[in-house]
Amino acid sequence: METEHIMLDQLDGFAWNKFHRRASIALGLGWGMDAFEVTLIGSILGVLGPLWHLNGLALSAILGVWFAGIMLGALGFGILTDRYGRRVIFLASLVLYGTATFLTAFTQGIGGLLFLRFMAGVGVGAEYAAVNAAIAEFMPSAKRGFAASFVMNFWSIGTLLAALLAWLVFALLPAADGWRLIFASGGVVAFATLWLRRQLPESPRWLLAQGRDAEAAAIVQAIGQGVVPLTSLAVAPAQPRRIKTRFWADFRALITHHKSVLALGCVLDFAEAGGYYGLFAFLPLAVLPNLHLGATALPPFYIAGSLGALLGGIMVSLLLDRLGRKPVVSFFYGATALACLGFAKWVNADIWVLGGGFVLVNLLATASWVGAYPTFSELFPTRLRATGIGISVAVGRIGALISPFLMDFAGKAGLAAALAVLAGFWLIGFLAMLVWWFVGIEANGVPLERLNKLPA
Repeated sequence: METEHIMLDQLDGFAWNKFHRRASIALGLGWGMDAFEVTLIGSILGVLGPLWHLNGLALSAILGVWFAGIMLGALGFGILTDRYGRRVIFLASLVLYGTATFLTAFTQGIGGLLFLRFMAGVGVGAEYAAVNAAIAEFMPSAKRGFAASFVMNFWSIGTLLAALLAWLVFALLPAADGWRLIFASGGVVAFATLWLRRQLPESPRWLLAQGRDAEAAAIVQAIGQGVVPLTSLAVAPAQPRRIKTRFWADFRALITHHKSVLALGCVLDFAEAGGYYGLFAFLPLAVLPNLHLGATALPPFYIAGSLGALLGGIMVSLLLDRLGRKPVVSFFYGATALACLGFAKWVNADIWVLGGGFVLVNLLATASWVGAYPTFSELFPTRLRATGIGISVAVGRIGALISPFLMDFAGKAGLAAALAVLAGFWLIGFLAMLVWWFVGIEANGVPLERLNKLPA
């Protein structure tokens, strides 16, 4: 036990080095591929509608099955991540996502498209649980917020690249062929990212929880030296020290001993998922019909929005470890709600007003969720971290699942009504952070093991 404490203290106290940079980039690139997927879906909805004669309900269903897949993937693979380790899941997630995305390019009907979108969503859901758990457990305490938000910022890079690709492809190719090329490209990029990520080791904290102390010690030593790759140090199976529990036992442990953290994670994720994905559904389901714009008008919106999102993510990365989780996350959730209401008040047929409002809301929304994931992920204990993240994401996907349908419904009453619905989602997250400000833990700079012992 003394050796275990020494290793954990070393992990928390290491200076930022080459390993931390490599791990952040490798995990972030996969995260960016998930964002690539989100933007691809948004970019091709306006194209598929007229090509396949799909109505608003069918287009919403394409988004809906993807969110349902994320829900199942986050919940199921969250449990598997705590049981079998972070590494095997953050590799498997890219394989599943990449395969489903690539095959989407060859689908011939709505049934096949819905199935493959669901499977891609399962892969993305697995990514949520494994990546957020791994990044919290690899990084030193003083840089944990920065590292986690740095990884989250690859989302904005992924959306930007997808929007640029969609814009270029639709400019050069007929829409009937262009959307297929876009999905095939997404699958290829996912497999290229897999090659880089395979060099990462297992989380030493997870190994210690399984009684695999020798492997954990070798990895901790290598991290301290900034040595990469570390693949060979943590691939052999070993007899676990602790009996692996079932999902319901883990769930009971979470709601009994960590119910406040679980509630925070569920509410923050529900709010950001409903508000963020609703924002992207807002364009094809509310803007295009109301302003009578062509489907090819969407990629420029996504390009501008992605630039704003990247700026918002960088802002929160610089502030999270400096000012703390409570003030930063509370501010951005509240500011996003106000921005949606302001956007609703001023939105009109002017394409520049619409574009500027979308960029501002996207900037603030991205800063909100980039700060939210590190805030609740680090508060779960190591043996339950991925399960807790998975449950939070699964509950959050309920917001993502209903928001496209709400956008389709509210959009019929006008753009202002749709934006007011989005503001409601972000207000829920702001209220949750306001409560947490007074009753919860400020985890900024606190070692993970100390957090696990605090009342939550």
